[in-house]
Amino acid sequence: MKKHMVVIGGGITGVTSAYTLIQQGFDVTLIEKNRYPGMETSYANGGQLSASNAEVWTHPSTIIKGLKWMLKSDAPLLMNPTPTWHKLSWMAEFMTAMTKYKDNTIATAKLAIESREHHFAWAKAEGIEFDHKREGILHFYRDKKGFDHAGQVSKLLAQGGLPRRAVTPEEIKVIEPTLQGNYYGGYFTESDSTGDIHKFTYGLAKACERLGVKILNEHEVLSVAANGQSAFVQVKHAGETDSLTFDGIVICAGVHGRRLAAQLGDRLNIYPVKGYSITVNLPDGASQAAAPQVSLLDDETKLVTSRLGVDRFRVAGTAEFNGINLDIRADRIQPLIQWVNQCFPGIDTRKVIPWAGLRPMMPNMLPRVGVGKKANVFYNTGHGHLGWTLSAITAHQLAGHVMAWSQEQSGISELALAHQE
Repeated sequence: MKKHMVVIGGGITGVTSAYTLIQQGFDVTLIEKNRYPGMETSYANGGQLSASNAEVWTHPSTIIKGLKWMLKSDAPLLMNPTPTWHKLSWMAEFMTAMTKYKDNTIATAKLAIESREHHFAWAKAEGIEFDHKREGILHFYRDKKGFDHAGQVSKLLAQGGLPRRAVTPEEIKVIEPTLQGNYYGGYFTESDSTGDIHKFTYGLAKACERLGVKILNEHEVLSVAANGQSAFVQVKHAGETDSLTFDGIVICAGVHGRRLAAQLGDRLNIYPVKGYSITVNLPDGASQAAAPQVSLLDDETKLVTSRLGVDRFRVAGTAEFNGINLDIRADRIQPLIQWVNQCFPGIDTRKVIPWAGLRPMMPNMLPRVGVGKKANVFYNTGHGHLGWTLSAITAHQLAGHVMAWSQEQSGISELALAHQE
């Protein structure tokens, strides 16, 4: 008999998980608390499919910058100094993971390269339009220190299989003529690309439905449980509570996965790291001409950009450690607008849509993919700032774990049947 899997969470990792599982022949139900898939952290991120951004954050410079910026409300990295046990335990594990900085950066680059080929193939196979732009990503640096560090990172990315080339200030202007200002140098990754993550997630969710996935939108998960043979999910929908039973469960619930994992007997030390973005509407030809076509990453401000179609420009970044908090703060949004005004003065910034999302981040910056303590509990979560970039390959890894469990269960059933005979 086919196993019936439930996937909790309709963001990019949940939808990609459902897609790979249905393709492997499982029955799949996807539970999402919002009216549509991809409405939270997978709604308005930086839009980059960026293997070139595979450097993990577990580097001593991150701690130094964090301490320096702690009292600056507009800093790229901001931490609420109020201590909590969750935050302290996460930071302790983050510092421990610094010894694996090089290995984890190389491993992430390898995953990102493999992942994007699946993204491209899925979009083509399912006819998903998501403002995909394959113009590369340009990292630029305002001083020698940042540029030199990028050179060391490039060596690690090369070990992971990703080529990127150093470019001069003159070459920066050729690659992206609209970018104003003087810069020390940059690195250009031609193989990277950008797009609208919400359009991709929603389009893939529709493909899942066509393939037979049952999607339960507007269903809030109240509790989960599993005994190794069955998985139980209590949900609330339209004011009514219901209990559902499945063969196995996959947790893809982003920052809410920690609570669900605890109910299943697992420790999942995810911390919600808030990021902000603005989507700048480009209302006229002048603004459209003044906006960049190539995706950018400004190392000093830690901001990334993507051009979404003709009339939208996305700017995203910053990291805020402040628990599960989705408040959109004006003092965090204003620096993004000022950055656009400074770097692209020809863009009309009167119509700007602000947004905030919570990145589910593990202390070692690597996603958690695999089996829980119970044999029928699985995880595909904790992707941090590379959720979209890594989601396709981790979904394939997840499907492998679920398939191995299913085959083992089939073998046990056949053996039991043989004994009965």
